[in-house]
Amino acid sequence: MMISKVQDVPSLPEEAIRLAEALIFAETEPVRLSRVSELLAVRQLVPEKVEDAAAFSLSVLKNLSARYEGRGVQLVEIAGGWQFRTAPDLAHVLTRVMERPRRLPRAVMETLAIIAYHQPCTRVDVEEIRGVTLGQNVMNTLIEASLISPRGRKEIPGRPVLWGTTPDFLRYFGLRALSDLPAREELLRDVPPLLSAASAAESEDDGEAVSVPE
Repeated sequence: MMISKVQDVPSLPEEAIRLAEALIFAETEPVRLSRVSELLAVRQLVPEKVEDAAAFSLSVLKNLSARYEGRGVQLVEIAGGWQFRTAPDLAHVLTRVMERPRRLPRAVMETLAIIAYHQPCTRVDVEEIRGVTLGQNVMNTLIEASLISPRGRKEIPGRPVLWGTTPDFLRYFGLRALSDLPAREELLRDVPPLLSAASAAESEDDGEAVSVPE
């Protein structure tokens, strides 16, 4: 998500900006606005005249984000929180010097794409859309990677489990919300490095493997 540039505002305590920066840097998961707001309040960094602590905290994050514009890392809003990420324009450079990506079987990618765009859906729904039987190892791979999770049961005979994507799915694909889902073709290209070598080997029989970008 692109954030309009925010100029430094004198009313924003420098210590509040530094603390938010340290918190986000230390976490491996996106940090929610509510957590930043809570931390600033506990440290008494929200001015007394501020009536909306959440709005104040958002100003702090936007100010911090503006400071990282044009640098090698950026502060972005993703998966319901905020996280530091490599600048997109440097991705092609890093792929040449970083470890080669793992390979993700196409069957897993196709299954994930179907669930993402048709959730909540059952395993039978996925099989009908793909036109082939869905191997249990494919579902296990997605579950173990925390990309999908149960969303209740469908009220039909047998009450099959309904599946949907997780917050980790948004984080791995760099999405703020499901409404930001790209075209399906793009989703099939932009798959995160989640599989272990063993999982990948077990799934090779399910179709062509596809490179996974770092």
